[in-house]
Amino acid sequence: MVFMYVLNSKIRNWWKDITLIIWGLYSKLLSEGKNLQDHIFKKMEIGVEIVACRACADSYRATDKLENLNIEVKYMGELLTKYLKEGYKTITF
Repeated sequence: MVFMYVLNSKIRNWWKDITLIIWGLYSKLLSEGKNLQDHIFKKMEIGVEIVACRACADSYRATDKLENLNIEVKYMGELLTKYLKEGYKTITF
């Protein structure tokens, strides 16, 4: 659901800037899954910012693989808090 919404939001200009944050076990799944990687690459190609939580990626030993996919991996706790305080909209699944 989130993948479809992110794609349509960007294509249809529903939101100016879109950041998709990869959390938890999804960092491992993305680092290993070609099908998921293809979905992410399509979003990157149209300008969606993709970042992964470093604490999560490190815990699943996925950091190097994600970085090799040109996904920015960084600690997200403080940054997400900043986004929320600034009124950013969030969707989770």
